[in-house]
Amino acid sequence: MEGSLITVLLTVVTAVGMIVVMLLASWLAPKIVGKRWSRVHSDTNPYECGARPFEPIEKHRFSVKFYLVAMLFILFDVEAAFLIPWAVTFRGFAGQKLFVLGEMAVFLGILLVGLVYLWWRGALEWE
Repeated sequence: MEGSLITVLLTVVTAVGMIVVMLLASWLAPKIVGKRWSRVHSDTNPYECGARPFEPIEKHRFSVKFYLVAMLFILFDVEAAFLIPWAVTFRGFAGQKLFVLGEMAVFLGILLVGLVYLWWRGALEWE
């Protein structure tokens, strides 16, 4: 086996091991802690910055806008995470700089079209 294959194998084995440990812990924790955990009343109530909610939990509904903004943030944040390694390794593309620059222009163009569409649909406006 080559050195790179051993690294991949160790990574996969470590990931599978962590998954197994987490599943076992989530299965065993309620059995070990048992009823003692459910008697703690303060841990079952949600709170924001240490303040108790004014309304009962059943009557309080969050707007879909919160989830939409969160998904948009994740989308554009992940896209920004693609830009950083590209910018760092751009100097290494010796004879293909124009091609790689064109690919990134297409990528940013698709992002810009998506942003304009979201802006046009009003997804970025808070009411």
